Amino acid sequence: MLRLAENLAQFTGGVIDRGSGVRLHLEDGTELLDFAAGIAVTSTGHSHPHVVQAIQDQVAKILLPASSLGLNRPTLDFLERFGPYLPEGIDRMWFGNIGAEAVETAVRLARHATGRPNIIAFEGGFHGRTMGAASLTSSTAKVRAGISPLMAGVVFAPYPAPARLRSVQGDATDHALEQLDRILATISIPQDTAAFLVEAVQGEGGYVPGTKRFFDGLRERADAHGILLIFDEIQAGWGRTGRFWAFEHFDARPDMIVMGKGMASGLPISALAASKELMDKAWAGSMGGTFSGHVVTAAAALATLDVYEQEELVDNAAVQGQRLIDGLRAVSESVAEVHEVRGLGLMVGVELRHADGSVGTALAARVQKEAYARGLLILTCGIDRDTMRIVPPLVVEAEDVDRAVQIFGEALHAAVAG
Repeated sequence: MLRLAENLAQFTGGVIDRGSGVRLHLEDGTELLDFAAGIAVTSTGHSHPHVVQAIQDQVAKILLPASSLGLNRPTLDFLERFGPYLPEGIDRMWFGNIGAEAVETAVRLARHATGRPNIIAFEGGFHGRTMGAASLTSSTAKVRAGISPLMAGVVFAPYPAPARLRSVQGDATDHALEQLDRILATISIPQDTAAFLVEAVQGEGGYVPGTKRFFDGLRERADAHGILLIFDEIQAGWGRTGRFWAFEHFDARPDMIVMGKGMASGLPISALAASKELMDKAWAGSMGGTFSGHVVTAAAALATLDVYEQEELVDNAAVQGQRLIDGLRAVSESVAEVHEVRGLGLMVGVELRHADGSVGTALAARVQKEAYARGLLILTCGIDRDTMRIVPPLVVEAEDVDRAVQIFGEALHAAVAG
């Protein structure tokens, strides 16, 4: 009998039947408060009526006008609407299907534009599972293990993650910038370095925000040496952190932005944004794909943008995110195993650690299981999978936040006691 490959494991073990807003319903009747959002994808909630209508209307017109053959109206309308959301000077976009595809397109463009081979990525970063993107990923060994040789020209530098660098003397940002300078002097000199690829808030690496001084340091070094600065906003972008872009929290200035996940409320889409000057340096035929700029996902992205504006979802993420963080800190206050509650907006991590300082991998798995038994769906992340990843849809309301916090507190205490 044909079955889905077992390597594609599902946490719930159930069959999802339908979703609405911040709730999922399984075929067996189970209802879940969804604070996973399809791994930070369903920003407008499940099956938002406005987005569903836009998809239905577009499907009734045409499913696939190949992008290489002609333009389509939803894409043109999206570009017209989306320009003001991008930093000044970034005025060109390319569309793909998944985040990893956008990352690899950014790397291709960086190498074409600079004529240099190397990309400096940062420890704990996640950029995808395709060969190029996996080569740039260091958040977990399972993405890279057993598939060597990987893409050449990748160098990893430390990210300013205090919990991860606890053995380092002094400030984590100082350490990260000092090590970056050492790398630029000894391993990947500026003349060989095309770009820095970084997340403003690391996702799979443990929901770790960077620091303004760190990103200022990257920009200074990029400007001094003609290196491009690429921000991976696939998970943190599109309002999840309470600003439209996570890098806005740090007043950072990217040369390229890669995005995906929440763009189309659940349909597969990604994009790369850069300046015309930079995009014009791509070699002819180097960007494309059968489904690039898909008309249905473009319609969904345009409708998603409508919902963001009409329901003020970015502001809601900031308000409800603070409520979520405050609530999680309150229910965790008496639990010694909670090392830190951190995050921005509705991108929140709760790192668990045992009294002896060892990672709380098994404990995090127990918390996840206990939360699920009580009707709350949350995920884990972090290099050691010791951090609870809490990312509800951006339409979440105060009563949902409060209920999730209550369940999390119960699950946490049950897991610690067990």
